[in-house]
Amino acid sequence: MTTRKTLALNPEAATDAAPALKKKGRGWEISDSRLDALHEQAREMRRHSTDAHKALAERFAKADLGRYKFTRHAVVGSAIIDFNCHAIGLALSIDEEGQNDALAKRRDKSLESVGIRVMRVPASEVLTDIDAVLQRLTIAMRERIGDRKQAARAHKAANPNQDYSRPKPRSGSTDDKPRSRKP
Repeated sequence: MTTRKTLALNPEAATDAAPALKKKGRGWEISDSRLDALHEQAREMRRHSTDAHKALAERFAKADLGRYKFTRHAVVGSAIIDFNCHAIGLALSIDEEGQNDALAKRRDKSLESVGIRVMRVPASEVLTDIDAVLQRLTIAMRERIGDRKQAARAHKAANPNQDYSRPKPRSGSTDDKPRSRKP
């Protein structure tokens, strides 16, 4: 009989503080082998999703969210997020029965330290009243978009000499076609 490995917190990780980021490797200090393992685990989670994940993914596929897209089981840093909208920095986490809450709270604090807001929803609520969940998600998205716009306005006001216009095309070119950069 083989023994199963389970995910457990380190004794040092028992604190509620989020781990410090090293600003290396997209903001997280992760080895390539660990990152590959996370992506493989996310693929397996997409292949073998729970009913709550499948129901929510189906609704996201049918919905017209404009330029906002929720990616299922996305790898962000050293965490796998149930649904992630990178454009506004919003993550949706579905709480399943029997999950490790201490590990989930630590992951949420790590994500919030890099500017990703986490919304937690019980799986039973997704299965019983998905419309209420989507309505709360829409409200959270609007708040997050508003926060982002307010932060952009504050940044623009704090940096009046910053030029926010796009560069103009070079004059003197013989053809009107845009030039493509060669890798």
